[in-house]
Amino acid sequence: MNTILHPSYFPSISHFAAIAQSESITFEVEDNFQKQTNRNRTYIYSPNGIQLLNIPVKHSKETHQKTKDIRIETDFDWQKQHFKSLEAAYRSSPFFEFFEDDIRIIFEKKHDFLLDLNFETLAIVTKCFRMKLEFDTTSEYVHDVDTNKTMDFRSLINGKKDLSIFESYKQVFDDKHGFINNLSVLDLLFNEGKYAMDYLKKQALIMK
Repeated sequence: MNTILHPSYFPSISHFAAIAQSESITFEVEDNFQKQTNRNRTYIYSPNGIQLLNIPVKHSKETHQKTKDIRIETDFDWQKQHFKSLEAAYRSSPFFEFFEDDIRIIFEKKHDFLLDLNFETLAIVTKCFRMKLEFDTTSEYVHDVDTNKTMDFRSLINGKKDLSIFESYKQVFDDKHGFINNLSVLDLLFNEGKYAMDYLKKQALIMK
């Protein structure tokens, strides 16, 4: 069955589980940008608990601006900040050093458009998983899907409404703060490495 999703910044585990469990993928690229969603943010497990990594975007006077037209704000050195946060969070994880060079690329390259960045983070993570990902993109906004043919997981882009609960796995600081559910897929990658794909394929997803 086909799955339709929004591209996001280093997707959440639920987002990536939907990808791993799908026969085919379509990414929605004709949507209007919404603030405070995972279009331009992700969450990691820092030494102090959950930490938000947010990509600054340029504001427009237009009321409705498509996500594919959103430009990244380059006045802030957010890339350096995000990579330092990842180092602080995962330097002592089992697989950080193994994937560090692959992940670092995203923080050394300048992107003008948010959508391009999101697709590149997706490409990098799938490479780390040794996962072949082929997908289509929408040519117009899909209001309604044929539920007999397509699973609509676009709601996962709004992390606050994502009700997915997953099996726990070992996390770097879980002795301090316990298990934190459904973080960026980077958390799973750095902690579980080659076992991450098996984990993703067996997790139950909630579709709203």
